[in-house]
Amino acid sequence: MESVWDYPRPPRLERTGARVTVVHAGQVIVDSDRCWRVLETSHPPVYYVPRDGIADGVLEPGTGRSYCEFKGVADYWDLVVGDTRVQQAGWSYQHPSPAYAEIAGAVAFYPSRVDECRVAGELVRPQDGDFYGGWITADITGPFKGAPGTMGW
Repeated sequence: MESVWDYPRPPRLERTGARVTVVHAGQVIVDSDRCWRVLETSHPPVYYVPRDGIADGVLEPGTGRSYCEFKGVADYWDLVVGDTRVQQAGWSYQHPSPAYAEIAGAVAFYPSRVDECRVAGELVRPQDGDFYGGWITADITGPFKGAPGTMGW
């Protein structure tokens, strides 16, 4: 078991060999065992997928940007599968701060905005609040930041 309260701040970036999959509209979008996890106090892990682990032609630049005090400026990606478009389904740091340089260009997906995310075959539960994009599995314990009333933690 991992408690999110044992995760550091600033967040830790670590490689994972667990198979990460994302499925949307009946299509496998992601299938990779070469991802990274970002672990931050009070948040479930966020998984970043290398671009070569993402199906060709499913990502289009989205609108908006956001700023993380640790990683830098994030750009958003729309997911396009057939006639289905999911706005801001994921985000990436094209030029992250030096401590996170490994994830430059890798994409993190919001599990709440796609049909299914799995880690090592286990179905992921999305982090509440749809802001942080954390992936909750059975071995991750909270309480988790993100739900109403928790933003000030």
